[in-house]
Amino acid sequence: MTCADVMTKDPACCAPGDTASRVAKIMKTEDVGSIPVCESRQNRKLLGIVTDRDLAIHVVAEGRDPNSTLVQDVMTKDPVTCSPQDDIQKVLDAMQSHKVRRIPVVDRGGQLAGIVAQADIATRHYQPEKTAETVGEISKPSTARAA
Repeated sequence: MTCADVMTKDPACCAPGDTASRVAKIMKTEDVGSIPVCESRQNRKLLGIVTDRDLAIHVVAEGRDPNSTLVQDVMTKDPVTCSPQDDIQKVLDAMQSHKVRRIPVVDRGGQLAGIVAQADIATRHYQPEKTAETVGEISKPSTARAA
């Protein structure tokens, strides 16, 4: 099984100059907890990722104005990625070792092709023991920022 088999294809994305407020609205509309950050919505070259946790910690908790705080100031730059051809085990290992719940999928040119979320693994992978192990490892407390 590969990333292409489980990923959500063509996910919504935002640009670095978008505001935190705009990204939060995209998350609400799309019912997702992370948005890939691309050069632009037309040029989907991946630059980073912004999560609901990033917005909570780096905007709300710091008392920043979500209407003027830019995504580029709160996103995770150069996130862990996979390619559509990667084996799903590689994604599971990356999620565990980097303690992230979502991994963008990029093609050879660095263009956003999809995203693999913990929920995609749980609903499409059909190996409950590996899914449980991954969730357990991701959920262990850490001092590092998680995506």
